[in-house]
Amino acid sequence: MPISLPRLTSSLSTLLLAGLCALAPAAHAQDGKPVEKKTQKKPADKKAGSDKTKPKAKPPAKSAAKKKVVADDQGEFVNFNDWKDVGRFIDEMVERNQFQRGDLNDLFAKTRYVDSAIQLIKPAPSTKPKNWSAYRARFVEPVRINAGVEFWNTYGVALARAEAQYGVPMEIIVGIIGVETVYGRNTGNFRVMDALTTLAFDYPNTPNREARMAFFRGELENTLLLAREAGIDPLTLRGSYAGAIGWPQFMPGSIREYAVDFDGDGKIDLRNSPVDAIGSVAHYLSVHGWQRGEPVAFPVTVSADNLQWQAMLNQGLEAKYSEDQLHAAGISTPPLPAGQRFGLVDLQNGTGPTEYWIATNNFYAITQYNRSYFYAMSVADLGRAVAVARNR
Repeated sequence: MPISLPRLTSSLSTLLLAGLCALAPAAHAQDGKPVEKKTQKKPADKKAGSDKTKPKAKPPAKSAAKKKVVADDQGEFVNFNDWKDVGRFIDEMVERNQFQRGDLNDLFAKTRYVDSAIQLIKPAPSTKPKNWSAYRARFVEPVRINAGVEFWNTYGVALARAEAQYGVPMEIIVGIIGVETVYGRNTGNFRVMDALTTLAFDYPNTPNREARMAFFRGELENTLLLAREAGIDPLTLRGSYAGAIGWPQFMPGSIREYAVDFDGDGKIDLRNSPVDAIGSVAHYLSVHGWQRGEPVAFPVTVSADNLQWQAMLNQGLEAKYSEDQLHAAGISTPPLPAGQRFGLVDLQNGTGPTEYWIATNNFYAITQYNRSYFYAMSVADLGRAVAVARNR
């Protein structure tokens, strides 16, 4: 899920997500090594708040006696208009974006509190060691590979056009859409207004709670702007528990900033147009640093005697080391492209040996979609597996 900073909300500039999902703990946050450059992004795989943003008390409608609970993804009825922070948000929307107060009051009166979004957004327990092999097996598996072949065969022309225009290989685009939604099969059934409002004003009590609520308030603003620009009812938007939408699971801010009309029908529709999704994924990656023609990552071995390589771990989402620096630090590499820079990536395997890779800027471009080493590597591996299966 790509994450982007809201264009209009200055208070959100403190967040590190340009997006994902993601400052949102990505859908894959139990995954691997989240190197956070944002405050804990969506994957913020790592993920107490002041009384200011936290509702002082839940509205009476939420009491055990009065609340009406429906399906998990549909939430419970509350009157968000009674929440002081929602009132302040409405004031901001009226002043900054010229919304009608009555329209917003009517909208929030129909918006529901979704406790399942709260539960899903909580950081995964850290008791179990991260396991790259187990994570990879969830995504690089027969169902996704076969669906990927069918997707590629169906939309090969659009994939080839996206690669030519943006420089992002077809297999990477196929890998992202496969990991995100199994090629449109699992796009999420939460009302985006419900999920984002819940997370924006009642995020769980984590160390980065204030930053996360600010992020989700920004995405709530973008949802309202997106709906107004597209001429749709915001309550019709459905997506993930974190508010990500459509085949590629773009957050609303990312849709407004990076999505493209790739099928040429005069509108951007990531919910119903796989071709728009293809172009939008490629555009997102190209804007976030994808370099045409460069590889993604190389497997390496690290020295048990020269441990200087350990200082190269967790150094941010960028390729910064030369080949000579890698070798001097005790890293043995295959032949590498001349003049490129790399970062050291560790893929932990539970109690088994850790895999080490050196990553290029293209690997880190994928982590801008979801800030996790496991995610980026699974995208590359799934795309490669689909390409191999398709060429059999």
